[in-house]
Amino acid sequence: MKRFFALLCYLVTLTAHAQKLTPADRMKTNGGKLVIQPVMHASLVLQWNAKTIWVDPSGGANLYTGLNSPHIILLTDIHGDHMDLKTLEALPIHNAKIIAPQAVIDKLPARMKAQAMALNNGDKMEVMDIHIKALPMYNLPETADSRHPKGRGNGYVLSIGTKKVYISGDTEDIPEMRDLDDIDVAFVCMNLPFTMDVDQAADAVLNFKPKVVYPYHYRGQKGLSDVNAFKAKVEAKNRKIEVRLRNWYPAL
Repeated sequence: MKRFFALLCYLVTLTAHAQKLTPADRMKTNGGKLVIQPVMHASLVLQWNAKTIWVDPSGGANLYTGLNSPHIILLTDIHGDHMDLKTLEALPIHNAKIIAPQAVIDKLPARMKAQAMALNNGDKMEVMDIHIKALPMYNLPETADSRHPKGRGNGYVLSIGTKKVYISGDTEDIPEMRDLDDIDVAFVCMNLPFTMDVDQAADAVLNFKPKVVYPYHYRGQKGLSDVNAFKAKVEAKNRKIEVRLRNWYPAL
């Protein structure tokens, strides 16, 4: 497990120099446009109302060249593809608020801890007019040796202007995800054996019905998950859900 994540971070760092980010998407809100920038794997950037949010920045500082410095950094879990200290230490983050579960904050260096605010499962806060709620993210069945035990990591729901954005983090098809409602944009993971497979992800999305869903975090032990199959499964049962396929691994 540890070797896999070390290799993942190493490979991403090697490819960062050659990578060109996929183009950003834009969505209207009552406070201006929400800009959605996929970066790589679990990493993305959101911009709204002159505020920039980085989610799980990882993979090397070069990936963030040309992007606005963050006002808020959201971290979801302790693994290297979510909490990448080497990347964080190389980026201009000294003015950012770091929001993360306590298990992540405990592993940050002292300088970053001073910038951090703990937000654990079920907690809420408002930062710079953005409402943030932390949700559970975990594996099923719940076992003592789970890769992602309940309570350690966070998924997030962000209320940004009139839009609600869900970021799944590393999770399976859990009841807390199925209970979501009125989600405008969802980022949903799908990579075995770490999270869930394409069928589970599609079934969950069909249950909570986001208006737009991005498959992300879809590289597993056997390569990339079939996001085209995910799109087909969702659209076959609910054409009102827009599945946006973006290239989260352009250097591969």
